Amino acid sequence: MAGNISFSRRQNLVEKLTRLPWFMLTTIIAIATFGTAILVSATHGDAANSQLAGDHAIRFVVTLIFAIGLAVTPIRIWSWVAYPAYLGAMALLIGVEVAGVEAGGAQRWLQVGPVRVQPSELMKIALLLALARYYHRFLEKGPASAWVHVGAFVIIACPVALILKQPDLGTSLLLAATGGTVIFFAGLSMKVITAAIGLVVIGAPTAYFFALADYQKARVQTFLDPSRDPLGAGYQLQQAKIAIGSGGVSGKGYMQGTQSQLEYIPEQHTDFIFTIIAEEFGLVGALAILAAWGVALWQGLLIAARSENAFGALAAAGVVATLGFYVVVNIGMVMGLMPVVGVPLPLISYGGTAMLTVMVGFGLLMAVHIHRKDSL
Repeated sequence: MAGNISFSRRQNLVEKLTRLPWFMLTTIIAIATFGTAILVSATHGDAANSQLAGDHAIRFVVTLIFAIGLAVTPIRIWSWVAYPAYLGAMALLIGVEVAGVEAGGAQRWLQVGPVRVQPSELMKIALLLALARYYHRFLEKGPASAWVHVGAFVIIACPVALILKQPDLGTSLLLAATGGTVIFFAGLSMKVITAAIGLVVIGAPTAYFFALADYQKARVQTFLDPSRDPLGAGYQLQQAKIAIGSGGVSGKGYMQGTQSQLEYIPEQHTDFIFTIIAEEFGLVGALAILAAWGVALWQGLLIAARSENAFGALAAAGVVATLGFYVVVNIGMVMGLMPVVGVPLPLISYGGTAMLTVMVGFGLLMAVHIHRKDSL
């Protein structure tokens, strides 16, 4: 009897693996492989620095296996862990306030032995799960009332306030935008959305003068006038624009970029890695990476649309929104279309916690796809 149960479980696991969204998997593997090659260029192929690219590849392989493991996890288990994950991430954010590690003028990390964790990255997935579970309970009975949306705003506001205090304006805005996207898909009235946008526009000047730190104000000023401080706050953006423009249509060739190889651009292996792509592969390469991400996100939207339960649909939509904001904000800031904030380019920029967050998101998307017909 026990043998039959074990065989049935193995058969069920194999059946789930065959239902993985292989087109999406192939796309993200291609993006991450390209990202590893770009990191080799970012370190100039120097053996002493090539560990960055190797670490990136190893992290992707490990997190990909982890994501596939998450993909075969029943959607009801994702629902069960939603609130504990949110509360755990909140506890870690509070821990940052109490005993966080400071780097670059910001206190955003927790050090656990040799491992450094950024709780704000973990909150991106935890928040989506919490909102999806919160709304699922109400949407089963019909359209959500206005008071239900107020509760969702509170769920979003708590982590956003803690992350703003670190300070980390980019992540806090990303969380708020992602949470707002989930609320929109949950049925928030367009009148309320329009009113909220109006309040943000009206309150922006007040936030600029009284809520932003000096370095954040400098980033906004640099965005509005990059030439105001070309050797200071505007240096990185000016060099990024030079790199992007010098790539032309077809680029200078792999590992042939002047700006990247001579290290004119600070943090070119993390937030500003898109400059290497644009300089070495030109407009063609830049459009190719955008197209690849467009394919991955479109697949995610299809998964959200096909889910037969509200939890899966909202969680999948939230993941797509998070990844989409990552890509748009990163490329937008590098091109000078948005103020510079600390947002990496997913699967391409170097960073362990960000890689884990992105791959957990893909694991959730694949789980929603495999279990789209399941009920909670």
